[in-house]
Amino acid sequence: MIDLAAYFGLFLAALAAATILPMQSEAVLVGMLLTESYPVLALVTVASLGNVLGSLANWGLGRWIERFRHRSWFPVGDRAMERAQGWYRRYGRWSLLASWLPIVGDPITVVAGALREPLPTFLLLVAIAKIGRYVALAMATTSLAS
Repeated sequence: MIDLAAYFGLFLAALAAATILPMQSEAVLVGMLLTESYPVLALVTVASLGNVLGSLANWGLGRWIERFRHRSWFPVGDRAMERAQGWYRRYGRWSLLASWLPIVGDPITVVAGALREPLPTFLLLVAIAKIGRYVALAMATTSLAS
């Protein structure tokens, strides 16, 4: 029987981990892989879908960020925002391949939205990065468990 609650938990962990919330989905995925109770492909697919959708939420946030940038309550200063945008302009859309990295990956996806990266390009590059990370993690975990 399929344990939908477990898959949903993995999906939510991956989704939240891709947003600006401080979360880790890798531990959830590895834990589920080590139980050997779930198909590896299903786990990687669910985690990847959640993580890419979380990055899409960041991209959407970035699209609206300029509207609120100069408000007193805005959490990012002008200097930090300009530095992030300058970094993205320097390395371009290819920096989205680093969107899987902790700490810097989530802001990259927000800045991509703020700088109006086209959605198809954004999704393609982020999906390559996110899926690649989970595939590598699954391969390493299953080979170590064998």
